[in-house]
Amino acid sequence: MLAAVEKHWRVLAAENLVSERPPYVMRAMDGTVVEVFEWLSSSAIERAHKNPAVHALWAEFGAACDYIPLGSLAEAQEMFAEFEALTL
Repeated sequence: MLAAVEKHWRVLAAENLVSERPPYVMRAMDGTVVEVFEWLSSSAIERAHKNPAVHALWAEFGAACDYIPLGSLAEAQEMFAEFEALTL
């Protein structure tokens, strides 16, 4: 899964869907990986859902992990959430 995370932002950037700000990738205490990045716009999100390169990458994620709401993580229940920073 970390291999998919490592290339996620690059694929989105190549398709002109995200800003130039680098993503933050972190790990929660339970091992959940959290990736934070900035979409260019709400229309970029819509375009991502129709983009074959993005769909291929999302298929890799689907085979390797489950998507969960950020709010379900124990850290998200704290005033100041702490995550382990990952360098990919």
